[in-house]
Amino acid sequence: MTDLTVRAWGTPGFSQPLEPVTITRRPLREDDVLIRIEFAGICHSDIHTMRGDWGEREYPLVPGHEIVGIVEQVGDKVLNYRPGDRVGVGCFVNSCGQCHPCELGEVSYCEQGPVLTYGAYDGGELTQGGYSQAIVVRESFVVAVPPGLDPAAAAPLLCAGITTYSPLRHWGAGPGKRVAIIGMGGLGHVGVKIAAAMGAEVTVLSHSTAKRDDALRFGAARHVSTAVGLPEDLHNYFDLILNTVSVDLDTSAYLGLLRFDGALVQLGLPGLPLQTPTRMLTTRRRSLSGSLVGGIRETQEMLDFCAEHGVTAEIELIDAEQINQAYDRTVASDVRYRFVIDAATF
Repeated sequence: MTDLTVRAWGTPGFSQPLEPVTITRRPLREDDVLIRIEFAGICHSDIHTMRGDWGEREYPLVPGHEIVGIVEQVGDKVLNYRPGDRVGVGCFVNSCGQCHPCELGEVSYCEQGPVLTYGAYDGGELTQGGYSQAIVVRESFVVAVPPGLDPAAAAPLLCAGITTYSPLRHWGAGPGKRVAIIGMGGLGHVGVKIAAAMGAEVTVLSHSTAKRDDALRFGAARHVSTAVGLPEDLHNYFDLILNTVSVDLDTSAYLGLLRFDGALVQLGLPGLPLQTPTRMLTTRRRSLSGSLVGGIRETQEMLDFCAEHGVTAEIELIDAEQINQAYDRTVASDVRYRFVIDAATF
């Protein structure tokens, strides 16, 4: 098989709007899967990358790491997928495979750095993402999308879903546990649904009251506006807090909401360093930690869990011509809760 030429949407240069581009995909290797893309979610990290917030890259560059599609061809040594299967691709398409985290299946934490789905180098080749007609990916970085999941609404699970599922599972969210989600945007709303499906008592902590009804509909027991501060009755209350926002918050105040052995886990990336008095950690053996995305095995586990419990993202489906407008609306928080692109419009 020779290189495959496909239509895509990407940026032709630093901080330029997205436009139609043509890219090539590598010839199919023996362990590769060729996927015809059906849907590609828009993640806020796509916007940061495309608009130059994280520095210059090689161009043209096609974003997208929330990918759902149909297998069209497989390499000779592919064991788990066949043409016609619906599959997904998330944030990574390779890793060293030899370091301690990789051996544990935790490719997010690869000591050499995992190969990102776009904007990274894989064997000297620049990776291009899911805003395109097709993609070629190693079988070991492909996951099966269960039949019970709506494929468009499942696309954001490949990032937002696993990013919230992984810490919820790692820190033991479930029956008898009290979980708080800070922020209910594209990431947080999926976290609320997953935590509730796990059986935890879920509280949403949000600056605004605009999404209170949604929070309760998604399974939260309580929605608390933090505009005038944190309620006294929530002090020493939670077992786990996931911070999904990237604004600079008073870390000490939120640590004060944790019970004995509770954990505050950072998912968002605030601009300033986190600071807190040591006593906020020592007095109740609290933990301040962070979490990235999750491994491929855990991503499959997450998709199966979401299919079993009917969890998907709340989405607005758009055509390719609406991508730049969708970027503006995402920055303005004018979406409930994720944009997904219909790849047929590429």
